[in-house]
Amino acid sequence: MKVDKIFLEGFMGCGKSTFGRKLAGELKWDFIDLDDYIEEKEGRSISDIFEKEGESFFRELETKTLEETRYWTSTVISCGGGTPCFNDNAERINQLGYSVYIKLPASVLKGRLIGEKAKRPLVAKLTDEELLTFIQSKLAEREPFYTKAKKIFEYSDEAEKSFVKDLRSILA
Repeated sequence: MKVDKIFLEGFMGCGKSTFGRKLAGELKWDFIDLDDYIEEKEGRSISDIFEKEGESFFRELETKTLEETRYWTSTVISCGGGTPCFNDNAERINQLGYSVYIKLPASVLKGRLIGEKAKRPLVAKLTDEELLTFIQSKLAEREPFYTKAKKIFEYSDEAEKSFVKDLRSILA
């Protein structure tokens, strides 16, 4: 199978969008953040969709949007943190392209998320103390889906350089 899409998966705050933009630049591919794409298409924020329609509505919308990626080429796609965990999306992602799980410890994720809670509906109302417990619990729940990815990438600056090199060999 020729790889023409790379899907980045992992918990919120793991760096999917930041790393995805860098990776797309290195590969000279397009970059799409799936959540941003949904917001643009819907004309409202993910938080608003969650609040007004509920999580299950959002997850269905997410799955339909994921199906649209079938027609995209030369694209790095940053998935929402829950994308692979619903509606057989982990399998769907693996059929559509090359999936990468960006893995970070819960303590690092907490440090990254503390200042971003307002933008993230699942953690917006948690205290800083509740945040770590939530992350640990959600990671345990989501890990079986994340680990279905074709590549597990334990993120660090040093690992990033070799990872891009490894990806180039997969794409060649």
